[in-house]
Amino acid sequence: MFQPALPPRQTDAHKGSFGSIAIVGGDAGMVGAVLLAARAALLSGAGRVYAAMLANDAPKVDLTQPEIMLPSVADLNQLKQLNVVVIGPGLGQSKIAIELLEFWLAQTVPMLIDADALNLMAQHPHLAVLCKKRQAETVITPHAGEAARLLATTSEDIQKNRTECALKLAKSLHVTCVLKGAGSICAHSDGTWFINTTGNPGLASGGTGDVLSGIIGSLMAQGLSALDAAKLGVYLHGAAADALLTQGLGPVGLTASELVLEARNIINQLNAYKSIS
Repeated sequence: MFQPALPPRQTDAHKGSFGSIAIVGGDAGMVGAVLLAARAALLSGAGRVYAAMLANDAPKVDLTQPEIMLPSVADLNQLKQLNVVVIGPGLGQSKIAIELLEFWLAQTVPMLIDADALNLMAQHPHLAVLCKKRQAETVITPHAGEAARLLATTSEDIQKNRTECALKLAKSLHVTCVLKGAGSICAHSDGTWFINTTGNPGLASGGTGDVLSGIIGSLMAQGLSALDAAKLGVYLHGAAADALLTQGLGPVGLTASELVLEARNIINQLNAYKSIS
């Protein structure tokens, strides 16, 4: 079901052919969240990847992936060629974080909203209003706790009514909602929804959600619709964890960094199968 949605790779393609994506977040002590999301975006096929961090001591280069560009958040606001912005990984709850989220919600660039950005939307209703009024495609990727805060309920209630809650978020915010967890649900504001069947408990570790955000954002940057990117992204994310499990890597101790590399293998396998068929 995913093969028709995979971005084509033409022989005369260049980096501009596969989109530009920015990851925004990384307050003090949380720069790793942005780096993980940016590396996932790069290794799942985005042409240009920017990582903008709030921390004063943020690195100037990612020594593991020096291909990633690291502008300041102020300089990022001036870029004109962005196809997608992912905001939230390690963003924090500061006044600057709120202002950044307000700025990007007001832009017409497609967005993925995750982590602290979702918590800010739950705390500040005007941010949720801005999200609902957006004229560009938007994806949100809450776990049960973040979904509970957005819906002013409990995590237990979310888990008992996962499909209903995912659809409610999608419709109320006019977004594609990926409700993460065992059997992640992709719900669209038009009422359609899908349940992902890949993945295992190895994904229950820090940073794997940041990897998912980077993958989905990358697929959007490459031209997939929000819903197609969400569906393919959660499939790849879980399939990578399953493949690592068969190699003896997990579920105990499976890391987000390992997941990034295996997700690249899975997407290339799907592309190879498509070209053969």
